[in-house]
Amino acid sequence: MVKVSAPALSLDASGSLGGSLVFAKWKGRNYVRTLVTPSNPKSGPQVSVRAMMRALSQDWTNLSTGDKADWQDRADQLIASTFNAFCSYNLSRWRHFKAPSKLDPATEVGAAPSAPTTTPSNGVREIQLSIADGATVPDWFWLIFRSTVTGFTPSFSNLVRVVKKTATPTLYIDTGLITGTPYYYRIKGTLATGVSGTLEAERTGTPT
Repeated sequence: MVKVSAPALSLDASGSLGGSLVFAKWKGRNYVRTLVTPSNPKSGPQVSVRAMMRALSQDWTNLSTGDKADWQDRADQLIASTFNAFCSYNLSRWRHFKAPSKLDPATEVGAAPSAPTTTPSNGVREIQLSIADGATVPDWFWLIFRSTVTGFTPSFSNLVRVVKKTATPTLYIDTGLITGTPYYYRIKGTLATGVSGTLEAERTGTPT
């Protein structure tokens, strides 16, 4: 940060200049800095983390008192709340492409959910996904992976939403899409123990 006097031949200045410099004031002092364009806030990994964090945050209130208390030891170690311990642990698991768990630590027991059968329905800049249970049903989340390229491999970077499993079918509307662009989806379920299910074959839709 460079302090300036009479910036831009004036007594005061603010805003950008030439797309490269920014004039501003901090604690009563004028300064100039290089204009920095922030990185894309919607990169694949960022969307993935936000999708998982949103699902964890929303479902925390649905956990039983006993399940929440299970996170107390980790919370004490982190000097944090049980909610923060729950989110921190599960986001760490997700960064290693592992499903989240309601209990600490994840036991990863139970029969892996079967692949669902999803029916896409096209709408205006959106696609509705109707996710029907397979033979072995998940008891927590559906993980929705998406790409604009067919034949893609689901990964940490192309998760777009984590949806709570409801009475079949579970409905999710993918919005803000580009008209006329084909979107490809693969979906799998999870158990609350941290078990990931079988991926569904690729499904496609094209928003109008």
